[in-house]
Amino acid sequence: MKVAIIGATPNQSRYAYFAAEMLHQYGYDFVPLGIKSGEVFGKEIIDIRTYPKIEDIDTFTLYIGPNHQPDYYDYILSQKPNRIIFNPGTENTELVTLAKEHGIVTQEACTLVMLRLGNFKEY
Repeated sequence: MKVAIIGATPNQSRYAYFAAEMLHQYGYDFVPLGIKSGEVFGKEIIDIRTYPKIEDIDTFTLYIGPNHQPDYYDYILSQKPNRIIFNPGTENTELVTLAKEHGIVTQEACTLVMLRLGNFKEY
């Protein structure tokens, strides 16, 4: 299962960093996407503003607020993920509606908690 982290950062005090760390620890293939340069757990952060094509994304986990998300609606939907996780503070009814129209499952949940509880794969 490949997971894209939107809002990835090398800042070790941010939840997006903790998500990368836990996905790495739990053996998930992840792709860090963000506007910060650097790397997380051996993976270079890809500049999301270039709208990179990434094959076989199962899940997008969001770590950017709803006010920054509209720039990436078309990009996220074009990648055809199976699921979008809206972590606390990223909830966005507009993107939820668009995702559902495209057959994408949405969850308002915390990636870190889901990983710890062992239900990350359930959706």
